[in-house]
Amino acid sequence: MKVFHIITHIDMGGAERVAVNIAMSKSPGFEHHIVELQRGHSAFTRQMLTELKQNGIHFHRSWLPVYLHLHYYADRLVSILFPIRFLFLWLRHRPDVIHSHTEMPDMAVWLTLRLFPFIKVRLIRTIHNTCLWTGMGFIGPRVERLMQQKGTNVAISPGVQAAYHDRYGSAMPPIIYNGIAPTGQRTYTGIVPNKTNILFAGRFEEQKGITTLCAIIKALADDKRYHFHIFGAGRQQNIVDSLRNTGNVTIHPPLHGIAAIMRSFDYLIMPSAFEGLGLLSVEASMNGLPTLINSCPGLSDTLPADWPLAVHGNDTAEWLRLFRDILPHADRKALVIKAQDFVNKRFSIGEMQRKYELLYQQ
Repeated sequence: MKVFHIITHIDMGGAERVAVNIAMSKSPGFEHHIVELQRGHSAFTRQMLTELKQNGIHFHRSWLPVYLHLHYYADRLVSILFPIRFLFLWLRHRPDVIHSHTEMPDMAVWLTLRLFPFIKVRLIRTIHNTCLWTGMGFIGPRVERLMQQKGTNVAISPGVQAAYHDRYGSAMPPIIYNGIAPTGQRTYTGIVPNKTNILFAGRFEEQKGITTLCAIIKALADDKRYHFHIFGAGRQQNIVDSLRNTGNVTIHPPLHGIAAIMRSFDYLIMPSAFEGLGLLSVEASMNGLPTLINSCPGLSDTLPADWPLAVHGNDTAEWLRLFRDILPHADRKALVIKAQDFVNKRFSIGEMQRKYELLYQQ
């Protein structure tokens, strides 16, 4: 059975990581292909391609990179051009299943099946976020009609499931939690001694709470207890760059395989405004790194309900109270055990692979 995973690009991203994790399954009778919509072009892309080759996963590169994401115009153009390319892939490989991940691939698959109705495949679509089709109110409902009529929607968390049902109705999509495996750890040499080292890793986008993150770091500029390490890139790079003269932060480009150095840090911070499911938080818990979160849908699902390192509504005063009054007295070792127990019961990579394979075969 040939499964084509349609992803935005071979690059940094939680949905991309999920697709690759599913494709790494060693179950007999399945052949997984990764198909990118737009051509990845970062150092992360090169490392991910190496990972795909080492694991024997088929992949199909796009011809078209996107360098400017202004209002997603270029992204949409690439999605519109995808059906022609996919027709050739279909004629050559005849996939049994298309598994779509995130909105741009969803849009590309919708257009492909509208233009070429003779392409008969099983359609699986994973909903990775609580907020869909921002700025695409015309296209979104049309894609959703196709997904509900011909496909199988899957939510990655209760928050995603509820948000989708509230917005688009239809039956409640089943939940398949994204699976994560523990990562072998190595020492990160950039740790600042005699400080509490705080890690942030992710896209510099509004969704990730970049403005809040920068406000926290600036407010703590005179607090000698903390040093922040920021890894990432994105459209809000200029906001992050405004911190470069602040003495309590070090800014880096994205780092492939960042899960392998998590245990070197003291805490991970995730001030996201919303998430589908905060995979980075799950990875951190599995690798012994407690996470500071904004308690939003998709992040609160990754930690116990009584998690003490959470704020509400990304309130800056609440964040500062967490750093000034709670962290200095927190039992970090107990928090590590509490979080690890929670994610090990819920986010098994083997269980995720098994559940998707059952869907493919139905």
